[in-house]
Amino acid sequence: MRRAFFPSLQWPSALWRHRELIWKLSKREVEGRYRGSVLGWGWSLIMPLLMLAVYTFVFSQVFQARWGDLEASGPWLFAINLFAGLIVFNVFAETTNASPNIILSNANLATKVIFPLEILPAITVAAAIFHGATSLLILGAFEMLSQGQIPITIVWLPLVWTPLIYGCLALSWTLSSLGVYLRDLGQIVGVVTNLMMFLSAVFYPLSALPERWQPLLRLNPLVVVIEQSRRVTIEGLPPSLFYLVGGSLISLILCELAFRGFQRARRGFADVL
Repeated sequence: MRRAFFPSLQWPSALWRHRELIWKLSKREVEGRYRGSVLGWGWSLIMPLLMLAVYTFVFSQVFQARWGDLEASGPWLFAINLFAGLIVFNVFAETTNASPNIILSNANLATKVIFPLEILPAITVAAAIFHGATSLLILGAFEMLSQGQIPITIVWLPLVWTPLIYGCLALSWTLSSLGVYLRDLGQIVGVVTNLMMFLSAVFYPLSALPERWQPLLRLNPLVVVIEQSRRVTIEGLPPSLFYLVGGSLISLILCELAFRGFQRARRGFADVL
């Protein structure tokens, strides 16, 4: 029988097969983070609010920053645009910072052939998406207070975030497998993540940069996701069709490559651990 030109994707079926386990472990991951605290799940609302308050005060009041070329933009508009960027970045940062130690912190599972190690990165991404969705509630509340409405184009957000989710999943599979063999990877990733915050158009719109630098920053996938997220959640504009189709296809392929790389690397986990 002739083989298909495009090989079938392996990772969707692998995750779907263990969907119930992923759901239970993701729920435990989120609940475990706040277990024993007085406010519990409320911390997932309080922490983004505190970050938003500090960043808004420093940039809009201390540095007198305004959003792009909008001279009359006040702290409300600045805060909303800043927070929309922070939500996307925090999903990326939470996944990235946790990934190098996923297998190391579950070393007992790596020696059990029956346990599907490939779902551990998916659980990390699911927890990050949960916290991102919680922050979106705060963003919506801020928009209602400042603008009196939430743009209807926000319904596009799940599609806008599809490349982000796939990309984070691919990155998590890659970093978690490399982290087993390169123990310094966690420290390196932490430094790179901090640098990425200032290179991802979180605190400024891409249009505020000189034109010669804009193409360079567009090479950062986070910049594109943040810009598109602001389009649908704040500006009331539909997303770029090129981004939706191209970004989803590229991230889908990266997921498959990362998944296969993880499956090959896991063969040596037990020996290294």
